Amino acid sequence: MSVPTYDQFIEPLLRYLAAHPDGVAAKLAYDEAADALGLTDEDKQVLLPSGAQPIYKNRAGWAHDRLKRAGLSSSPRRGFWKITDAGVVFAKEHPTPFSAELAEKLTMGYTGVRLRASTPTSPAESVQFHSVFPLPSTLASPDDRLGQALEELNQAAAAELLELLANVSPAFFETIVLDLLHRMGYGASRADLQRVGGTADGGIDGIISLDRLGLEKVYVQAKRWQSNVGRPELQAFYGALAGQKAKKGVFITTSGFTVQALEFARSVEGIVPIDGGRLAALMIECELGVTARTLKVPKIDGDYFDEEVA
Repeated sequence: MSVPTYDQFIEPLLRYLAAHPDGVAAKLAYDEAADALGLTDEDKQVLLPSGAQPIYKNRAGWAHDRLKRAGLSSSPRRGFWKITDAGVVFAKEHPTPFSAELAEKLTMGYTGVRLRASTPTSPAESVQFHSVFPLPSTLASPDDRLGQALEELNQAAAAELLELLANVSPAFFETIVLDLLHRMGYGASRADLQRVGGTADGGIDGIISLDRLGLEKVYVQAKRWQSNVGRPELQAFYGALAGQKAKKGVFITTSGFTVQALEFARSVEGIVPIDGGRLAALMIECELGVTARTLKVPKIDGDYFDEEVA
């Protein structure tokens, strides 16, 4: 048999997670959902065209993405899936096989939900609207559909990055931030970016030397937070910069900034705030902790067939 589409993995995956409320390894969930759908060992060997992953694992992963966006499941850490309280209630309220309407809602109804790094416990807590993907349409051109797919892949990668960042140690997060800034072109070499975080860091987690003699520096604060960064934290960072007689500072967080914090950043010179969404986007752009797949899209070269030019 052919491997079912990812939407067909949603219900068996939810049922399996509901039967194991303490959470399971993703690799077990992949196989249990596949077994529930009747896949054979031969079916499980079929790879994506890129050869990077078995198709059934890829589709189970996308099914779990839909459950997370609906607030019904979570990824407390890499490679580990756990049903949320809302997911437990949902499974009990829908004990019979999902109707076509319910399956479609879970598949497409939450694609505009931006996943947070924190683990949601209810659909209301997980909802943070971003760009909403339209339903597939025969009126959409292949290029339009490809663009929508690429945007969704980027959002899924960004959400996974934020989940991973939420679970690294503060010291490693500071190192990641400095690695990213170096990938972005700051510092002549990686040695020009120094991590100074610690209990006595004076509000500074990293220092970047923009020139070889270290005459011009950028100071960095990195916060691996769940709640938004407020104005007091930015004011404290600004004070730390003043204490170093510094003119440039970058404040990076896995969460976001309050309106008051952003207003303060705009009212002073030299502070650049970077929230979790922009952090993940920059990591994807700079391919830090991310690998990019090359997609060859054929396009006819009309000039080649122009006999008059030839």
